[in-house]
This record gives sequence, structure tokens and C-alpha cells, in this order.
Amino acid sequence: MTVSNWADLTNGKRIKHLRGSDLTQQGLAEASGLSLALVQKAEQDRGELSVGSLLKLAHALNTDVSVILGQQAPRRGMSQDARTAVRRLSDAVHDSALGDWVGIEDPSTLAELSTAHDRVCATYWRGEYGELSELIAKVLLEGSARHGQATGAERERLGSLLASTYQFASSAAVLLGQRDLALSALTSARHLADDSGDAVLAALLESTLSWIHLRSARVPRAVAVAERAALRIEPSFSRAPRPQLMAYGRLMISASVAASRRGDAASADDYLSQAHAAAARLGRDEAMYGTHFGPTAANTEAVGIAVALGNHGKALKLASHTQLPLSMPKLARNRYKLDVALAQCAAGLHDQAGDTLVEVGLDAPEWVRHQALPGVIGKRLAKVSTARVRTISELIGVPLIA
Repeated sequence: MTVSNWADLTNGKRIKHLRGSDLTQQGLAEASGLSLALVQKAEQDRGELSVGSLLKLAHALNTDVSVILGQQAPRRGMSQDARTAVRRLSDAVHDSALGDWVGIEDPSTLAELSTAHDRVCATYWRGEYGELSELIAKVLLEGSARHGQATGAERERLGSLLASTYQFASSAAVLLGQRDLALSALTSARHLADDSGDAVLAALLESTLSWIHLRSARVPRAVAVAERAALRIEPSFSRAPRPQLMAYGRLMISASVAASRRGDAASADDYLSQAHAAAARLGRDEAMYGTHFGPTAANTEAVGIAVALGNHGKALKLASHTQLPLSMPKLARNRYKLDVALAQCAAGLHDQAGDTLVEVGLDAPEWVRHQALPGVIGKRLAKVSTARVRTISELIGVPLIA
């Protein structure tokens, strides 16, 4: 829904829309601390809401007052659970940056926060945003409080851990359509990485920034950010530390993906060859700060790059030679499969494309709702059989066609 269409609605209709079918009027009354009668009057546009009531309704609906008043449009198709996750992420990112932790006990220890960070990483790659937002809030709020008290090596380690967690918050915000929140989280991450002197983490943060620019259709900036960061950390392949090789390879992938999106095949191939060289030097897949790179990433990303450049036959040929290890993160695996499905569509392999889309939807049901490609694939499949697309929509719980 566009801002103009959203603005044309009344406050009552906007509240009803935000409440959706998964929250009753009684549920909204209880969540907001308002009476059922007031909620009913609000949805019927009977009388003006006070500022206090607007704030309570916005909090219960996990949105902003500006959305209820029609000044901003909500993200299309976002469920109550997703809005809750976004609000929790936003509160955690901003409150931690402002030092606003009011726990009644001492914050968790570095060891406890490290364990929680590992859970953040695992939960992100499973695409479970409700649990992820809770874990991120714990690490950011308690970690920031402890970081303010720490000194020496503990402070440096806490700084890196917090920066990585802000990076996960940024990436989750991007996937949930919250670009400004993503940039806020990444800004905090960069300050902490610089303070801790962690050059590899700083480079990986630039990869996330490149991705944000790409998702915002700022393709030249996406290429430039990744290229500059790669030059700063460019390794000597004969003696480079593995973390440096991994970060460089990841940045080359970011640059190649962005170049492919603007149809620059020569640059995309050049960046991709550098990524393959780094992956070959590593010899195996690596993970650091929740970022993955190695032969698997280089091979699967090559498929998506070929698709973006319109080389669908090449993409399918590459896919036929690509083996997905069991250790590959769920979200990375399914993002790759969406690229394969797109190539299958373009090659006229509609049944295979439909089967691939079903695999993705059943494997990562929460994540797939926030992806644009399923809708693109659905529209292409609908030209062959709308009945099949409606069946797929029902199976994966995502509306693929109107």
C-alpha cells in the first residue's frame, strides 16, 4: 500500500488494518491498556483519540503514531509478529546506543554474552525473526552496559561482539524492509569495530552496507563501497591470514553481485574471479562473525550473478555442478534456490521452478514472506498456469498473484 493510498484511509480504518485478523479488538484493548469500548469507537472513527491513547495503540500494534495518522504507510503484508520483531529490534538498537539499560541485576558476563551471540547467529540464519529480536535485545542492552564498565582486552572483545550483533540487527532490519533502522544499527557497529581495532569485522560491515545500498537500488554506491573496503584489506594471497582472505572474498562477492545488477558483466566477472581465487586459497568454507565465505559461497553466488546478467543457461549449468553441503546456512541455501527457480522459469522449466519454489517456502516459511523473488517467479509461472501458482501460494502461505 502506498503512502497516498494509506493517507486516504481514516484513522479507524488504519487501526483496523494494522490490527489484522490475528488480533481481536479485545486483544488490542488488553495489549494497549485501553477499554474495549474505546478501541471499538476508534475503529469506527467515533470521536478524536487523545495523544495518550494514540501512543498506547501504536505501542500495542508495534508501529508508530505517524503510521496510525497516515503520515507513513506500513510495510505491505507485514504480520503482527513481524511488526513486533521490528519494534523490538528498533528499541534494542536505539536504547543500547543511548545507554538506556535499566536491569535490576548486573549485566551478563562476557562468556554469557558470547553464548547469546552464537544463538543470535544461528537464529538469524534460520530466519526466525521473533526469537532473533529477543536475543539481539539481550546482547545489545546488556552488552552495552558491560562494555561501558570494561577495560583492556575485555572491552575490545565486547566491542567486537556488540559490533557483530549490531550487524545482525542491521541485516534483519533490511530483510524486514526497515532501511533506516538498518543504517542506524550499522552506524553503531562501525564505531565499535573501529574502537576495537578489528579490521576484519570492519571490512565485513562494509559488505553489509553494500547490501543495504543494493536493496535500496543505489547500485553504483553498492559497488563502490565493496570495492573500496576490499582494497583496504586486499591480501597477499601467498601469506594472507585466513580471516583476511575470507573478508576480501566476501567483499568481492558483494561487488560482483552489485555490478551484475547494473548489467556490467565485465566488472562482475572480474570481481567474481577474485572471489573464486580467495575461496580456492581458503580451500574450505569459513565462518566469522556469522558471515560465511568459501568455495560454496563463490559457486552459489556465481549462479545468482549469471541470472542477474540474463545468462540463464549458464546459471543452470553452474547449478548442475554445485553441491550444497549440509553445513550451508538455511537462508543462504534458500536464497540460492530462488535464483535457480528464476533461471528455471526463464528456461521454460516451469514445473521444476514451481517445485523449487515450494521447497524454499516449506523450508523457510517466515523468511520467504519478506523476499521479492517469490512474487516475481509466481507472476512468471502464472502465465503458464494460474491454478498451479494458487496451489503453490496455499502450500507456502505467500500470496504470489493477486
